[in-house]
Amino acid sequence: MRTTRDLPAHDLAANPAARDDSARYVIGIDAGGTKTVGLLADETGRVRTKARSSGANLQVHGELGVEKVLYEVIEALEAPAPVAALCLGIAGVGRPGEKEIIHGVLRRLGMRRAVRIENDAFIALVAGARERTGIVLVSGTGSVAYGVDGDNTTARSGGWGYLLGDEGSAYWLGHAAVRRGIRAADGRGSATSLGDRISQRLGLEVPAGLVSWFYDQERFRHRVAELASVVEEAADDGDAAAEELLDEAAKHLVRAAQAVDARLSLGAPYSLVLSGGAFRACPSLVRRIEEHLDLDHARIVHLQDEPATGAVTLALDLLGK
Repeated sequence: MRTTRDLPAHDLAANPAARDDSARYVIGIDAGGTKTVGLLADETGRVRTKARSSGANLQVHGELGVEKVLYEVIEALEAPAPVAALCLGIAGVGRPGEKEIIHGVLRRLGMRRAVRIENDAFIALVAGARERTGIVLVSGTGSVAYGVDGDNTTARSGGWGYLLGDEGSAYWLGHAAVRRGIRAADGRGSATSLGDRISQRLGLEVPAGLVSWFYDQERFRHRVAELASVVEEAADDGDAAAEELLDEAAKHLVRAAQAVDARLSLGAPYSLVLSGGAFRACPSLVRRIEEHLDLDHARIVHLQDEPATGAVTLALDLLGK
């Protein structure tokens, strides 16, 4: 785990205000399939410490795996006083009973009151849209579109996992690049540099070495998702196959956003928040989405902050209650 701090531990000891027993602290956590980020903030919203750990998805990692990661993150944040409220945004808690499981995990970790559990897409929306309405397009290891309107009606499109969906995600791009590279090596597809680039990145021969590597990654999809940046590099150098993949990814994401928009009553204008590692690995996705988007009232916001800041905002709400 990697932990960064806004105030080092020795400064907390030297600063009486930092140790004020009357101060109240909140924790906001963004738990995704690949990584988990936690933020400790005081009641003014100032972030005091930050911690990172591995992914915490209930379906992928199981209850004990999620508990281990959340314990690591909460401990690493080193709150100088008991935590007054916590909000957790976590992937994979959509089915009945799953939120109750996570509540049980947090109770075992000492968080028994003032706890809010949301899906990770919603906290990203809150982080990027102060009005807390609009649509968020999340493209990380997986992908989903999620929206909330002024009547608090919600809608989603996608987010069904790598076997049934996640089109336009970093994993989808990495997987598609591997397929294109293998087809070209077989003589079944158009010429592309993707196979050679992936081979150089991984130090493997195409296709034999790459095929073995890929099937070994079945449980480690983030390794495939990391290949999304190869697609961006190839497109920058004029590779037609890479250009096609990035355009197709953008179209998939746009269709998901449009499907959500159609089911909500959003005012004009509204925020369309872009969040996730695919936008960092493939910056041109933002431009491509802008080119294909046909939603007159959507105002694109590229989220630069950690989605966990949205969880901090929601945790601060609990202090008022």
